[in-house]
Amino acid sequence: MAKITKKQKEAKAKIDTSNLYSVAEASALVKDTSSANFDESIDLAIRLNVDPRKANQMVRGVVTLPHGTGKVVRVLALVTPDKEQEAKDAGADFVGLDEYLEKIKSGWTDVDVIVTMPAVMGKLGPLGRILGPRGLMPNPKTGTVTMDVAKAVSDVKGGKIDFKVDKTGIVHASVGKASFENEQIAGNARELLNTIVKLKPSVVKGTYIKSINISSTMGPGISIDTKRFTEQ
Repeated sequence: MAKITKKQKEAKAKIDTSNLYSVAEASALVKDTSSANFDESIDLAIRLNVDPRKANQMVRGVVTLPHGTGKVVRVLALVTPDKEQEAKDAGADFVGLDEYLEKIKSGWTDVDVIVTMPAVMGKLGPLGRILGPRGLMPNPKTGTVTMDVAKAVSDVKGGKIDFKVDKTGIVHASVGKASFENEQIAGNARELLNTIVKLKPSVVKGTYIKSINISSTMGPGISIDTKRFTEQ
C-alpha cells in the first residue's frame, strides 16, 4: 500500500468530506490542494445513471472548453495536397497523407488528435487496429472528419475535447491545469457539465448525474453538489 505523504495529508485535511461543494468552491479548493512540483492536470469524474452497454444510453460528445485545456495538443492532418496549406495555416503540427499513413503502419502514433477528410477515411480503415485502441481514429461525430479542415484543427488547438462514458458509467475529462485561475477551472467545468446534461438519454428516468468529483493529478478528490454545479 502506497504511503501517504505529508503534503497529501495536509491536502486531505483541507477538505470537508461531509460537504458537497459548488463548482466555484471546488475549483478554488482543488488548486489549494495541488502541491506537486509540476503543473498538475485538473480532472472531472462524472458518474452517470446510464448503462453504456445499451446503445440508447451511450453518452458521448464534444465540447470546446472556453479557457482551453492547458495542454500542448499535437495534431496530424491527413489531407490531400489541396488542403495542406489550409491545415498548416490553422496550426496542424504534421500535415500530409501517404507518408504519414506509412509511418502509422510502422507503429508511429506520436500525436494526440488526427484530423482528416471524408475522402481519406477509406485509407484509414486498415489502420483501425492501430488507431482505435489509442483513441486516434477520426470520427465525424467529434468533428475530426470534415471538409473544413482549418476549423477542425483550430478547434482542437483551442480547447475542443471529446468525451465518452466508460463501461462503469463514468465520464473522465481534464478541464485544465493547476496553474489556471479559479474562474478558468470553474468555467471549463461548467461547460463540460452543461454539455453532458444536454446529452441526457431520453430513456433515463430520475437522477441522471449521480456524483461529480474534481481532483488534481496528485491531489484528493473533492465532491461537487450535483444540484448546484451550474452556480456561479
